Amino acid sequence: MSEPTSETLVTLSADQLDRLKPFGAIVEAPADTVLVEQGDREPDLIVVLEGALEVFDIHPETKRETSVGVATPGTFMGELNVLSGETTFIRARTTAPSTLLRISGDQLRQLMATDSDLGDVIFGVLVARRDYLRETDLSSTVRIIGSRHSPETLELVGYARRMRVPHTWLDPDDDESLDASIAAAGFTRSDTPLVASPTAILRRPSVAEFAGHLGLLYQPTSLHIHDVVIVGAGPAGLAAAVYGASEGLDTLVIDSRGVGGQAGTSSRIENYVGFPTGVSGSELAERAALQAQRLGARITTPAHLTSVDAVCDGYRLTLDDDSVLMTRAVLVTVGVQYRKLPLERLEAFEGAGVFYAATDLEARACGSSPVTVVGGGNSAGQAALFLAQQGAQVMIAIRGDSLQSSMSAYLIERIEASPNIQLATRTEVTELHGDDRLTEVTTTDRGTGIPNRQECAGLFMFIGAVPFTNWLHGVVELDPKGFVLTGTDIPDSNGSTPLPFETSQPGIFAAGDVRFGSMKRVAAAVGEGSSAIRSIHDFLAPSGR
Repeated sequence: MSEPTSETLVTLSADQLDRLKPFGAIVEAPADTVLVEQGDREPDLIVVLEGALEVFDIHPETKRETSVGVATPGTFMGELNVLSGETTFIRARTTAPSTLLRISGDQLRQLMATDSDLGDVIFGVLVARRDYLRETDLSSTVRIIGSRHSPETLELVGYARRMRVPHTWLDPDDDESLDASIAAAGFTRSDTPLVASPTAILRRPSVAEFAGHLGLLYQPTSLHIHDVVIVGAGPAGLAAAVYGASEGLDTLVIDSRGVGGQAGTSSRIENYVGFPTGVSGSELAERAALQAQRLGARITTPAHLTSVDAVCDGYRLTLDDDSVLMTRAVLVTVGVQYRKLPLERLEAFEGAGVFYAATDLEARACGSSPVTVVGGGNSAGQAALFLAQQGAQVMIAIRGDSLQSSMSAYLIERIEASPNIQLATRTEVTELHGDDRLTEVTTTDRGTGIPNRQECAGLFMFIGAVPFTNWLHGVVELDPKGFVLTGTDIPDSNGSTPLPFETSQPGIFAAGDVRFGSMKRVAAAVGEGSSAIRSIHDFLAPSGR
């Protein structure tokens, strides 16, 4: 287990402690008082003023305590779950009579908004501790047990990564001794994936069940009305959350999968301003989500929106679990999804050889076996280069004669220089083969019509995108392809002038790839998301409409 770093161990000065006190409640605790227990949710930041607080990792079977740290006067206990509300899987107990300052997540947000210097210090420690937890092998770490060839396993692991959940992934295909551990817990391989935490073992949980166990699902109340609910946690939605929260709006972000959107699956974005050596989509999304949370935005996922209804002074949003969100304004930033090839058994192989993203998860599932990338755009090029770097033999299949008209020159040059990548022009995938997972594909030359059956452990599709707007039909005006019309693109605005990024329905806005006429680039989506907040401010202002 790696050792805590200096970033995780900070002692506050007397002045800093005095500045903290107005934001919390001072409590007295005798020795041997348990202040935090496994399974607690909405944990507080606990600052030690006098005495000491010891933190314990607890073995899930033996329940034996192992000390992982002691908070002494001037130090504090807590990590990012203070802001996210995630379930705590450790125990904390006083070792002496102690005077403590308990600060809730809301109080901590207030501190960061009013005392940015002190807030930066504390937030930096919380982030460093989360990073430390993600790198350790504590018993309190969530364990996901399942095969890399299981779509359900990849979905759970992908969600945990997108949400920065400290976890360990154990693959029985790599370690046969895991079968004994699975059996000892009363399960078999057919019960996997399993999620094991210190408080429960979940058998083949859905992502929503996993999120609920982690405490990541937002619990709305009928009395609370948000200023803006942002639907979609891609670049546009996260940028809007940063600007909305920083400007004092009660901001909630919901997403059906996790933070990052389509951009979050990109192995490297090399043309984003400020990152001369490039940045992965997941890293960019993580930073944006942390920034939004630090400024006061809430992010909850998975949350599947099923309907939007206008009510007095706002909107009622209904989720698929029948919970209801109330908001004064809505910003739609759901982005787009890649098109699917019309192939038999396509859905059966999704997550088991058919993929719409190329991250290390998918690369691990394919190993060094041959893979096929379908598409001639930048996303396809980035995917092909990443997979080749992981050791796979990559074939890029395109319907056209070359990549010049659809892919950036710097990507084409790298593809041509890569010995692991073969470009197949005027070629399309026509059949899929395999039992429980994809093992081969048939490609057909569009000129000759000659089929070719070949080994393929992964079919990666990047063939254009369609907007994620089925749920908006009848709510706002859409173009024939389903993109959201905004501003002056709305054909009939009933005599009113929509604000920039406003849809045909007053108070509902759209930004990013889902919006008709958008640039379909990460930087453009970030700009649109932040700019849309200005229009929402104007709409919500007393002098607004």
